Amino acid sequence: MDKNKSDIAPGIISRGKPLQLPELLAPAGNYEKLVTAVHYGADAVYLGGKKYSLRAKAGNFSLEAMRQGVVFAHEHGVKVYVTVNIFAHNRDLADLPQYLVQLEKTGVDGLILSDPGILETVKKVVPALSVHLSTQANVTNKLSAEFWLGQGASRLNLARELNLEEIAAIRNHVEGELEIFVHGALCISYSGRCMLSNYLTGRDANQGSCAHPCRFSYALMEEKRPGEYFPVDEDERGTYIFNSKDLCLLEKLPLLVASGVDSLKIEGRMKSIFYVGGVVRVYRRALDYLATLPATAWQNPEKIVMPQEFVAEIHRLGTRGTSENFIIDRPGSSEMIYSSSRMGQASEPVAVVRENSGPRLLVEMRNTVFPGETVEYMDRGMADQRVKILSMTDEQDETVEKANPGNRVWLELDSSVETAAVNGIFRRTKIDA
Repeated sequence: MDKNKSDIAPGIISRGKPLQLPELLAPAGNYEKLVTAVHYGADAVYLGGKKYSLRAKAGNFSLEAMRQGVVFAHEHGVKVYVTVNIFAHNRDLADLPQYLVQLEKTGVDGLILSDPGILETVKKVVPALSVHLSTQANVTNKLSAEFWLGQGASRLNLARELNLEEIAAIRNHVEGELEIFVHGALCISYSGRCMLSNYLTGRDANQGSCAHPCRFSYALMEEKRPGEYFPVDEDERGTYIFNSKDLCLLEKLPLLVASGVDSLKIEGRMKSIFYVGGVVRVYRRALDYLATLPATAWQNPEKIVMPQEFVAEIHRLGTRGTSENFIIDRPGSSEMIYSSSRMGQASEPVAVVRENSGPRLLVEMRNTVFPGETVEYMDRGMADQRVKILSMTDEQDETVEKANPGNRVWLELDSSVETAAVNGIFRRTKIDA
């Protein structure tokens, strides 16, 4: 089912069309993350191959794994977009045509890119594949949007430096699809075009190898006083002067939907399956909630308030606090984290369901667990179920008193989890939270 095409407010017209639910686009850093995103409600996923991707350190996909991922996603009505979004140098061009043909053969639904040369090659070699322009291309105005659509792009991921008014102005000027980031890590540089990693570590962010030096701890040293460090902001661990909070536009979803954007994108190809599943689940439920509202509510979308249970759930996932970035006002110093590289996380993953045989569940562990612990199953809705682990047995049916990450064990619980499904996640509250 093409969920992103569902009318959510019949009778409310935006640009001459009924208001529609946008696509929910999730990160898939590897096959397991793809499966998790699909399980928790993504309409589409984006992933990278072994080259030409701006997340070279993510798990990424071989061509065979990509084929498997496409088959799995399409079986569940989910689209797959592949990143080919490096800023290419001459040395990158020789193998590009062959790689594009291989991508087309895997059955992917579109390509994400920012380099004009790569775009021209795509148009010549695989013209049937849709082209989505990356945020790296820095589309900040309606004429730039018009230009890229005229060059053959079918979708534009707008720059993260735009506010709602600017997004609406672009939407009213062009007919092509518009996509915006709604959640995830923010780069300290403009539209992700950063040279800091290059200078400090020799790893090129624009070739997919960012070392994330914006998360490093910094102090000041005067050149004639070597070895004498002066804190920029006093803290025993140093100062994180470039460290931005994470983007979260959950509470602005009504305004974004009303603006007519076509896709809402979550950042996080290098994040865990716990993060991917948790964030996708919240935004899926939030969009489904908006779909239930009457048409009259959409006459004043600024008055629609998102249920606080969605907001509370996002805060349980971490990782650096939340910021709405430029969406309403220009961000200031309050949008940064100066005391550490990240903030605390209220919960942590325990296990992933691999088989449900009725009274018992076969799970693959993600953290060390002992019998007697209380855990919580993250269902596809928001009605999580807390249960106690009574006992654990391995796949040879031997009792185990401790399960470590990677172990596959059968759980006997104090009550059945009716909604437990393969690829669902168990979690627990962190002791030090």
